[in-house]
Amino acid sequence: MTLELDDGLPVHEWGSAEADAPGILLLQEIFGVSDYIKERAADLHALGYYVIAPEIYWRLDDTELDESSPELLQRAMGIVGRLDWDLAVKDALAALRYLQARGEGAGVVGFCFGGGLAFNVAALSHPDVLVSYYGSALKNLLELTPQVTAPTLHHFGNTDTFLDVDAIVPGLGDAEIHRYDGAGHAFDNPLPMFHNADASALAWRRTEDFLARHLPTHQG
Repeated sequence: MTLELDDGLPVHEWGSAEADAPGILLLQEIFGVSDYIKERAADLHALGYYVIAPEIYWRLDDTELDESSPELLQRAMGIVGRLDWDLAVKDALAALRYLQARGEGAGVVGFCFGGGLAFNVAALSHPDVLVSYYGSALKNLLELTPQVTAPTLHHFGNTDTFLDVDAIVPGLGDAEIHRYDGAGHAFDNPLPMFHNADASALAWRRTEDFLARHLPTHQG
């Protein structure tokens, strides 16, 4: 289902806002709210959460992506290059505050582009928990680390050629950090050019455990 927040931001939802369940704000990769992101949203909902995933590209024109195209990554990089980061943060904050207003607790989970966005949001609005997968903007956001007060989990691939993981990790404070040998950037994405099945499965188990500890549901 899709709803619109007060400013017109379109938001996909899994479950009911009226449910007696904590909320999770799921923030997309550069490929948008793709089938993969929707699958992860369904996975989180199955754990007992009310999940929303906003369309962060909603202010832009011409954002359609063909996952079968050999130019997928180049096309997605072009789209994100047109995005106003401050407006993206504003929209994500609005979505998180919508969850927080329910009074059931709210966490943020983000992948790649969304992993960095989630970190920025957590610094400004203090969710109950933050999970960031290989946040692509983290290298430019480390000055915000002291403002991130939520229990935080980061996942990184040790063969990530997009991020300088060794340079980023020391700036993340006392967050829980896991690194995966043989895994590159976007290793959780099922597209063959990214996917590392072992790292994906282990990281997800750790994500489930972390959420259960810091944002428990009635199923836990």
